[in-house]
Order: sequence, then structure tokens, then C-alpha cells
Amino acid sequence: MTPQTECVTLHAEGPVSIVTLNRPERLNAMGGNLMPDLHRALVSAHADPDTRAIVLTGAGRAFCAGDDLKEFDQQAATPQSIADTCDAIQQITRDIMFGPKLVIGAVHGYAVGGGLEWVINCDLVVAADDLIAFFPEMQLGHFVTGGVTHLLPMTVGHQRAMELFILGERHDAQALHRLGIVNRVVPRDQMLPAAMELARQVAARSAKSTSLLKRVMTSGLGSQLSGALEQERQAAMACFSDTETAQRIATRRVQNSTQAPA
Repeated sequence: MTPQTECVTLHAEGPVSIVTLNRPERLNAMGGNLMPDLHRALVSAHADPDTRAIVLTGAGRAFCAGDDLKEFDQQAATPQSIADTCDAIQQITRDIMFGPKLVIGAVHGYAVGGGLEWVINCDLVVAADDLIAFFPEMQLGHFVTGGVTHLLPMTVGHQRAMELFILGERHDAQALHRLGIVNRVVPRDQMLPAAMELARQVAARSAKSTSLLKRVMTSGLGSQLSGALEQERQAAMACFSDTETAQRIATRRVQNSTQAPA
């Protein structure tokens, strides 16, 4: 097991490994060491022979508020920093989707941008009834990642996916359930227990069978998912370099200093 890191914790309860985003002062935004720490935690959980299922959740008031806009200037400073940021984001999707263990999301508060993308990457999702999720990328001049340009249309259809991406409207847990993005909606205080119970049910199944099922279903996405991840990476890099994006991010940072995340 990986020890607790600065931005992510990992601990086991029987056959279930719990990976917790632990940057609550920033609503677990994707900055600091969160992405490399999360990568190491997921790799460790997948490799642990005693782990049969993984629960991915967030500490504090949110699951993940997306990219940390306060770090945009640092992320966009050079072509290499842009590439590193985009690669780190896409690596988490690969860790969730291509690892051998099923990943159950336990999500609450905000799941914004990349946070919502990680929700879509999970195999099963338990949502708290206070969940609010949306894609702000098109408003900010960013680009969606996580393979969702391929995954989301398969779930909700082309036109609805375009609506979610382009308009960036906020959706609550019940709406996400109707769209097929989350499996279950429970009261906030029951979220983690419900996710743990679901994980224990997964763990009670044949480890070989469940691992093969995940491999077959992920492999079935094949080159289309891999191609989407690469095309998203290229598009995200282009957006990071765009001067209009920098202007939009600067405006949003001023707005965020006086209101909830958006």
C-alpha cells in the first residue's frame, strides 16, 4: 500500500481500497501534487493482491472541482508544462479504466470538468444527493479530457453530449442518474457506506471474472477510446496555448474570488 501523500490518501478496509482526494482547501482541484499522487495511489491499489475493488472519493465539501485555475499560469508557462499537465490528466483516465480492478466512484458536492470526467471513467458510481456536476471547459476556452468525447455520447447520445459540453449547465445527482451517468443516488451521509457496500459486493464476485469483464469491456472501446484520448490531449494543449483562454481564465479567477466554483 502507498502511504498517505500530500494530496491523496490510500487505505484498505478488507478487500476494498479507498482512494481519497485530499486537497479539501481547494475542493480537491486538479493542482499541486494531486494528479501524480492520485496516479501512484491508483497504481498501488490495482497492484495490491488483497484488493478486490477500489472506491474513489474526495475529502471535504467536494469530489473534485476540476482544474485549479490559480495554477493556470504555471501550467501554461511553457510547451513542456502544458504537455505535462495534459498527459497527467489523461493518465488518470488510463489508471481508472485500464487497471484490473473495478473502480467505484463515491462522489458528492462538486464534480466539475476533469472531476466529472473521472466520474464518467469509473465502472460504477454512487452519488450523494448534494452532487452538482458540469463541464465549464467551453466557457473557459479549455477542452474536455478523460476520453469523454467518446464515452459520453455512448451513454447519453450525440446531441445530449454536445449540449452538456457546449452549454456547461449544472446538473444535480438525480439528473445525472436519469442520464445514466451515475448508478445510485443516496443521502450525503450514506454515500460512502453505500459505495463500500457496492464495492464489497464486487469483491465477493470472482476476481478473475470481474477483471476479465472489465478488460473485455474496456478493450471493446479499443482504438476509438485511445484515439479520443490523444485527440483530446492535442486539443487541450492547443487551448492551453491560446491567448483567449488566458483572458477567460483571468476573468473567471476574479469571479471565483467572490462566489462558488464554476
